[in-house]
Amino acid sequence: MKAHFRSGPGSGAGRRALLSPRSAAGQVFLLQVVIVVLLVVAAVTALILQARRDSTRESRRQSVTAAEAFANAPGMEAALKSPDPTALLQPRAETVRKKSGVDFITVMDTNGIRYTNPIPERIGKKFVGTIEPSLHGRVFVETLDTPSGRVVQAVVPVTGADGSVIGLVSSGLKVRSVTGMAANQLPIILVTGAVAFTVSTAGTAFVARRLRRQTHGLGTVEMARMYDHHDAVLHAVREGVLITGPDGRLLLANDEARRLLELPGDVEGRPIGSLGLDEGMARLLASDEPVTDEVRLAGDRLLAVNKRITTPHGGQPGSVATLRDTTELAAVSGRAEVARARLTLLYDAGVRIGTTLDVTHTAEELSQVAVPQFADIAAVDLLEEVSRGQEPTPDAWGRMRRTAVCGGAETSAIPTVGKLITMAPTTSPGRALEFGRAVVETASRATAGPPPKEQDQDQVRAIPEHGLPSLVTVPLRARGAVLGMVHFWRTANAPAFEEDDLSFAEELAARAAVALDNARRFTREHAMAVTLQRSLLPRGIPEQNALGVAWRYLPAEAGVGGDWFDVIPLPGSRVALVVGDVVGHGLHAAATMGRLRTAVHNLSALDLPPDELLAYLDDLVIRIDADERTDEEPGEGEGAGVTGATCLYAVYDSVTGTCTVALAGHPAPMVVRPDGSVDSPQVPISPPLGLNGIPFETAELRLAEGSKLVLYTDGLIEDRKRDIDSGIALLQEALRGAADRTPEETCQMVLDTMLPEHPLDDIALLVADTRLLDPSQVAQWDVPSDPRAVAGVRRECARRLREWDLEETGFTLELVLSELLTNAIRYGTEPIGVRLLHDTTLTCEVSDAGSTSPHVRRAATTDEGGRGLFLVSQYAQRWGTRYTPAGKVIWAELATHDGIADATADTLLAQFDDDSL
Repeated sequence: MKAHFRSGPGSGAGRRALLSPRSAAGQVFLLQVVIVVLLVVAAVTALILQARRDSTRESRRQSVTAAEAFANAPGMEAALKSPDPTALLQPRAETVRKKSGVDFITVMDTNGIRYTNPIPERIGKKFVGTIEPSLHGRVFVETLDTPSGRVVQAVVPVTGADGSVIGLVSSGLKVRSVTGMAANQLPIILVTGAVAFTVSTAGTAFVARRLRRQTHGLGTVEMARMYDHHDAVLHAVREGVLITGPDGRLLLANDEARRLLELPGDVEGRPIGSLGLDEGMARLLASDEPVTDEVRLAGDRLLAVNKRITTPHGGQPGSVATLRDTTELAAVSGRAEVARARLTLLYDAGVRIGTTLDVTHTAEELSQVAVPQFADIAAVDLLEEVSRGQEPTPDAWGRMRRTAVCGGAETSAIPTVGKLITMAPTTSPGRALEFGRAVVETASRATAGPPPKEQDQDQVRAIPEHGLPSLVTVPLRARGAVLGMVHFWRTANAPAFEEDDLSFAEELAARAAVALDNARRFTREHAMAVTLQRSLLPRGIPEQNALGVAWRYLPAEAGVGGDWFDVIPLPGSRVALVVGDVVGHGLHAAATMGRLRTAVHNLSALDLPPDELLAYLDDLVIRIDADERTDEEPGEGEGAGVTGATCLYAVYDSVTGTCTVALAGHPAPMVVRPDGSVDSPQVPISPPLGLNGIPFETAELRLAEGSKLVLYTDGLIEDRKRDIDSGIALLQEALRGAADRTPEETCQMVLDTMLPEHPLDDIALLVADTRLLDPSQVAQWDVPSDPRAVAGVRRECARRLREWDLEETGFTLELVLSELLTNAIRYGTEPIGVRLLHDTTLTCEVSDAGSTSPHVRRAATTDEGGRGLFLVSQYAQRWGTRYTPAGKVIWAELATHDGIADATADTLLAQFDDDSL
């Protein structure tokens, strides 16, 4: 109550309030201040008046003394009668004036004409003042107010030998010269006033502190208001209040306490035991033990008693007890407790159901929430379409699959998980589906008919013979469609379900149905995204001998993403390795990944260098981003369609053992050397795709045979528990023992070490074990720019084919080599070279320093040439052009067997240009 009106006693606000002019202490303090100020003013005034009187008296005395002493000085008469009195008297007068401390000594004749004066200009002028009394032989003193201040001057006669007045002497002193006495005594008065003020302040503070302690910081007005409020609240509150003293006597009882305990009017001051209360209540009120919500019977009322000791709270020794009538509350407390438990259970359901986007797990969470708080057994049946993420259809409502069961030993009496459940129209689930609301089934209804038939055992029903006499069945509906059913059983030891339980069951089912529908839709979208992604990712490793390759791909828990990889065989016993990552997750990322992977395949067919390929890919991402920005719906956030991707493109040449690598914002590869050392090559870092930034750069790595090239996406090294640098260090540590492992073993070892518990991003891992083509499988020649050299090269190639046991391919090779080499000699630039590679296929390469690329055309029947490249394209498996820093290479891949019949060979020879042969 005190805090309601004023801050605590120790606060500055309380002190300011007590010393305010409205408080008694403040008024006393102001009165003392006024008295001290008045006393100081009166003392100063009296001092000034007294000092003025004393200074005037002293001035009169000094003036008369100085004048009489000078008038009676020897030789005064002779000086006055001399021809020049001024010359004799002026020096003597100044000397006496200075020694006596007066302001002036003036000697004059009987007419008042000055002979001496401190100011020489005034000598010879008439004296200002009264001289008549002195001419009659008297000493006259007067006070004059002059421009320079008040002056006290005395006029003394100078008598001759005959007793006559022969001259006058006047001495004067300004009153200000003697007021120093007041100035000396004034500090004493002020110090005395300050001491008095300090004493009064200390006294007032002492009084204020005592008042603050006794009134708890309240003023008289506030105390009166507090008393009025206290009295009003005490008697108007609907709780009884009893205050007892340390001797067990009743000090106060409000009106409600008198009514609840039926006390007489004169109870205050009487012992508790004499109030006519029952023994238990009297003992409780008289004890000195605290009580909290103890229910006591008083007449026909149930009173909740709370009692506290007042001493620890700053009050007088004693206790205060409150009485609350709980008679009506007890009647509804049971229902309130049930409602509270139901609300708590609904809150738990909102928190615990739908923690994952898995349909089966969500169904299990629903059954676990209901048991045992609401039911003893809970079972969830779902349409099979819902479990697969498909849209539910009304045709399938009659048959559902048991998805989750939770309960005790009694669950053996109901169908197990995975069982197909029928919903007959006459059963409780059938009626619940028909009416779309919860249906309760009791034991009496369940036992009314004969035991169920064998074919009806999979129907949902109450089973009193197994101790399950009560059942509630509720349909799971979301967005107007039925997803399944949830069933709640209670055993015979629990109260049967009532109509009041149906609304709660429906609310619980409604919340769970929303979570189930969200999980179903996520399952459908996830399945679609996974299907799309799996269709876009490589199904296997293409046949090639340059690298031993193994790979792993793991989607994130949140859904599929845009990570991809590729192994693309290139002509000339080379292989392209690709690893990329599209920003984001879901269908958009997977579709973008498919477009980029297709583009990489198409661009790699052009045999472009890695940096040029990434430049084309960068343009593609920019166009994709521009198209998506154009297709944005109004209202979508700015930048919603922005696409970004990273990519690593590497080309490994098994003939030279070199690997050319280019990066677009992607982590650099790891290399495991044959000696087991692991390093991350310094590859120039370029911005991600889609930024149209700095041109891409390449790095050429020299890899020994048996080295392992490890490519990966950032999902492998980055996680919420570690940063990229820590992930790279951990990956290097995991690869240190991988020199003697196969690529498959290396992939598995890396995932066992690096895989996060809950991957937040896709993970793509590609491990390639490098190989070198045996030098005996490579043959190359330098060819002069002379058509006659073609025949010699054909002979050398035929000899090498015999060494390789490929004589059957000789004729086709001669056709292809003749055409390519003749074109190089005719249209190309030296130097010209020929190289044969015997790998999975036989590759024939003709190189020259020119940049003109040949193209296939269909020759007319009358043309003499133009059919060579057409025949090359027809009878070679693949052919094409590869540009190098030194020029270009025309290559053709041939099968390692020759199925061309002699007749076909004759036909081919007839179609060739004679010059080409």
